[in-house]
Order: sequence, then structure tokens, then C-alpha cells
Amino acid sequence: MPFVLDTDPEAALALERDDQGRLVLVGDEARYGKPLWVDFVGGRAGHRRRFGGGRGQLVARACGLAKGVTPSIIDATAGLGRDAFVLASLGAEVLLIERVAAIAALLDDGLRRAREDSDTQEAAAHMHLAHGDSSRELGAIVAAAGVAPEVIHLDPMFPHRDKSALVKKEMRVFRELAGDDDDAPRLLEAALDVASHRVVVKRPRKAPAIAGPEPRHRLEEKTSRYDIYVHRSLKAER
Repeated sequence: MPFVLDTDPEAALALERDDQGRLVLVGDEARYGKPLWVDFVGGRAGHRRRFGGGRGQLVARACGLAKGVTPSIIDATAGLGRDAFVLASLGAEVLLIERVAAIAALLDDGLRRAREDSDTQEAAAHMHLAHGDSSRELGAIVAAAGVAPEVIHLDPMFPHRDKSALVKKEMRVFRELAGDDDDAPRLLEAALDVASHRVVVKRPRKAPAIAGPEPRHRLEEKTSRYDIYVHRSLKAER
């Protein structure tokens, strides 16, 4: 299943099955690095599941997971599903929305394998995938899924200012498939309309907030932060 990115034949990316049966996105290794796949069982996700810090992790705190509080969450910019998997591992029901068809296919395959593994099947059972553009049809996607969107998690791609800068090869794949998220203000507006309790936006620590209303709170760590927009308290109704 090819995805031609430009007129350069070396820029073509394709979905293939590797010798382990995983769906992988492959292209020129010098340009894109090794094949890309979604892995919730081992690797970075497996390590984070075992040693990541539970509900003390920044994404969990930003999304309001606390003692006795486990909100339903929409990850409206799912990417490779890493943050969504952390939240699902902590017991949250998570709807993942991904607009790039190739990435959504990788997510679907990764979830299939996670549901077959005893270490991850419980978390995977809390994860539900939808393919669509959250900036344009978030309300319709959520309504079709029949979920209650208490918290919406956004991680829009931060535009690269320096066109000559080398970027991580994995990120290069995303940028060339999806482009920069120039519609981030519209995405935030849609999320604020749909979320019943809060919207959380992941940003590089020193990046400006997305154009729009000011966030109510911020949580920061060394390289990233969350801007938190609050409609009502998650704890008040529990």
C-alpha cells in the first residue's frame, strides 16, 4: 500500500508485513530510518508501563487521573498511541483518533497484537480507534463512537521554524505524511466544544500556547509541558 510523498521516488513510503507479521511503514532508510510500527508490548511502551511512574506521570496528572478519579479520554491526535496507552494502562477508557490513514493502520495492527498478549490485553481493551480528522469532524467521530468525552488530549505537531534543521527520522515520517498542524487553533476550538470537563494540550516546554483562550493551568517538566483548559472539576462529581 504505497504512499507517495513527492516526485522523488526515494520519498515513497509503503505499508508491508515484516517477517514477524507486524504491519510496518517502510521507506528509504537514509531518509526515514528503520521501518516504523506500533508496539505496545515491548520497547519504549513496555518499559514505560513497568517503570513510568503510574499516575504521577505528567500526562496522567494533566488528564486528571487521581485517586478515585479515572475520566474517559479522547486522544484526538493519537500518533503512535504512546500517551493513550499510558492512560489506558492506568484504567482510563481512551478513544484514539488518527487522521493519517497509514498511521491509523499501524495503530490498528499494534492494538491487535496488544490484545493477544497477556501483559497488555487489559490496557488494550480500554483503547478504541477511529480514523478521522479531529479538527474538522471531532463531534461526529465522538458521537459515532458513543463515548463520553470528559477529557480531550491534544498533541499537535509543533511547526519547524528552521527548514534546514535535521529532525528525528520518525518525526520526518509524520511531517511528510501529515504536514505541520497549522490547524491547531481550530483543533483546540473543536476540543473545547466537545470536552465536558477539560482539554489538555501537550507542547514543547518553551513553545507558545496555541492561539485562542488562555489555559487555566500549566504543568511542566524538563522538555515538555501541558496547557490545561478547564470547564469543570473532575473531582466534584465523584
